[in-house]
This record gives sequence, structure tokens and C-alpha cells, in this order.
Amino acid sequence: VQLQASGGGLAQAGGSLRLSCAASGRSFSAYTMGWFRQAPGKERDFIAAIRWNAGAYYANYADSLKGRFTISRDNAKNTVYLQMNSLKSEDTAVYYCAAKYAATSSTYDYWGQGTLVTVSS
Repeated sequence: VQLQASGGGLAQAGGSLRLSCAASGRSFSAYTMGWFRQAPGKERDFIAAIRWNAGAYYANYADSLKGRFTISRDNAKNTVYLQMNSLKSEDTAVYYCAAKYAATSSTYDYWGQGTLVTVSS
């Protein structure tokens, strides 16, 4: 699986951005897809993930980002999205998408190259 993230750029505080992550390869619908970010000088942090379970997709989020960020996916386009609203300067980071086959695994198997989001105050 190859992942290509896009949609980053410069945004003003209070604004919105939508990131996309296009996946190549088969069985995209079976993969748990996640978004992470890494701010300058900090560790990479989990943002959100969307997984298949018992007939439906479920999303989970970092507590601090619930309500502002929304993860979604379009399996027909092999793409996962991250809608980011009410952006803050502290959202400035490189954003990564990732994929894993085993939903219960703590390790993601595939990573995209990252897309930079800069939020100006």
C-alpha cells in the first residue's frame, strides 16, 4: 500500500482545511486508516482513525481534537480525509496518514510522506 497525502498549506486561525490521503493497492476498505501529526520539535501524535468493525466504520479521535477534526473515507476513491475546522496556531505541523490491516494492532504498517499545515494567527 502506498499513501499520498495532500491538502496542506497555509491557513488562518479560525479557518478550515481538508486533507486527503490517496491509497494505492488492493483491499483499501479493509484497512484501518489513521491521521497523525508532528509539530516542530515534538513527537508524532495520534489524531484520528477510522476502522471497519461488525458491519460499519467507526472513528475515534484524540480527546483534545474531538469536535474540531473529522475523519472520513471514500472507499470508491481509495481515499481518507481529515476535515480540520477552527484551526489554531498550535495545529501547525506535518500531517501524516497511515494504514494498518489489523485493527487491533498498535502499529501502523504503511505511512504517507506527510503534508505541512501552517496556521497563522
